[in-house]
Amino acid sequence: MHTSTTSTVPLEPWTIEQLQQATQGYWLNDKKPEGQIKRILTDSRHAEAGDAFLALKGERFDAHDFIAQVAEKGCGIAIVSQPVDADICQLVVEDTRLALGHLGAYRRQQNPQLKVIALTGSSGKTTTKEMLGSILSRLAPTLVTRGNLNNDLGVPMMLLELRAEHQYAVMELGASHQGEIDYTSNLVQPHVAGIINIGTAHLGEFGGRDGICRAKSEIYSHISETSIVPAADDYAEQIRAAVKTEKTLSFGQGGDVYATDVELHPQSATFTLNTPQGTITVNLPFAGEHNVQNATAAVAFSLAIGISLDDIVAGLEQAVGAKGRLNFIPHKDFLFIDDTYNANPSSMRAAAEVLAQQQGIRVMVTGDIGELGSSAAIEHYKLGRDLVSVKGINFVVAVGEFAPAAQEGARSTQYGKKMQAFLNQEQALPFLIDLIETHHPQPMSFLFKGSRFTHMETLMAALMEKL
Repeated sequence: MHTSTTSTVPLEPWTIEQLQQATQGYWLNDKKPEGQIKRILTDSRHAEAGDAFLALKGERFDAHDFIAQVAEKGCGIAIVSQPVDADICQLVVEDTRLALGHLGAYRRQQNPQLKVIALTGSSGKTTTKEMLGSILSRLAPTLVTRGNLNNDLGVPMMLLELRAEHQYAVMELGASHQGEIDYTSNLVQPHVAGIINIGTAHLGEFGGRDGICRAKSEIYSHISETSIVPAADDYAEQIRAAVKTEKTLSFGQGGDVYATDVELHPQSATFTLNTPQGTITVNLPFAGEHNVQNATAAVAFSLAIGISLDDIVAGLEQAVGAKGRLNFIPHKDFLFIDDTYNANPSSMRAAAEVLAQQQGIRVMVTGDIGELGSSAAIEHYKLGRDLVSVKGINFVVAVGEFAPAAQEGARSTQYGKKMQAFLNQEQALPFLIDLIETHHPQPMSFLFKGSRFTHMETLMAALMEKL
């Protein structure tokens, strides 16, 4: 299992007593280690002296198989759900996944000084999280969810990184099944939390948007102060019904925090921010209408924990996007936009609008969208139809299993010739090179996007290498 707590920052050590208290386990044969534990980790590859190795178990893996290896590396403790034959102190617990949750919750309880924000949604979570991180980190040490550590394993792993100097924490919560966000938000115990939007990501797992709304709405079960709600979402009514706190703050059109006078630029946006605390101009270093919406969400979360409007705007204007989230990369005579971190139908459409703002010949290169279940073919059909219809986009190059479905959708419009479909990246690359040769020296802008498993950044790098 290679999900890891490996961190670039020093971690608070654990005593033997704390470890036992948090996990509610017992020491096998009463054999206890001596001294402090410097960290708890789940990745056997990084184990060393002073670590406690927590052996997770899944459908296709069992980290109990690696305990002898971590013992050889000097690791003195294993947290296990069943004893193993290895020369190592073993803390036996009922379930190692739940033990990880208990350890994360224990760390959270040890840090009562923290103001915690938790957020979820179908798209925009990561960008909103980065905006919040930028706002809060200017003011005080802040723990921010790293990468995709946002599930029932990732959230407690992030909580293990809490230290006494942290004043704020921004926790992104994802869901792949009902009950997951209820579990993680209970661990996190947020002061302020809410949903950014209900989209079409993970349609397959939840059987439709109603199921997604139910899963995401679990975030409202464990909030101590203020619930944040999207005013303009299709599911605003259902979301409000899930709120349990007296205090709410809404964002988006018709909400408490909203944007007016929006001007979209190729790589940024300017707007007037309207809030209960006043009105102010924001120069946002992110492109696209969807990022203006993400910014209003970040403002609502920040206001709810008492951050001043001036501090919020200063943080927003200094924010930097996560890698693979609409990163603009000038390369020779071309502009490459790396939006390969992940994709769902609504974020694909939002990315197309950003590309349409750029210069020259505009080419969108898309990979498959995952987790759509039985809706996959029809969703790709609709996507192909919509992408070629975006004014300003000259070519759409679809790559993957569902590229033919996207092409079929494109051909249902008058713009069908804009779309080319390829089953893999190797087939698509010569077409893209040919496209450049045909149109050079005109300026060209390329945007690459697809679900994580499609690794569209590989195709982007291959094309850049050929230039």
